[in-house]
Amino acid sequence: MTKFRLRSLRKEDSRLQSEVANYLNISRQYYSEYELGKRKMPVDVIIKLAKYYHTTTDYVLGLDDVRGVKLYD
Repeated sequence: MTKFRLRSLRKEDSRLQSEVANYLNISRQYYSEYELGKRKMPVDVIIKLAKYYHTTTDYVLGLDDVRGVKLYD
C-alpha cells in the first residue's frame, strides 16, 4: 500500500516529514495526510517523490517491490 511505502521510504532515508514536504512545496500536515492515506497523491507528486528517492513511480505506489530502477533490453 502506498501509505506504508511512503513512510518506509522516508524512514530509510532518515528524512523528516517536513523535509519531504518542503521538497514538494506543501505543508508538513498535507504531506502527513499522504502518508496516512487520507489524501490521494496527484501524478506530479508521485513523479517528484520517485525522483527524490531515486526510485520508480511503481515502487512509490507499491506496485513493485524492487526499489532500484529497472533497465530493459
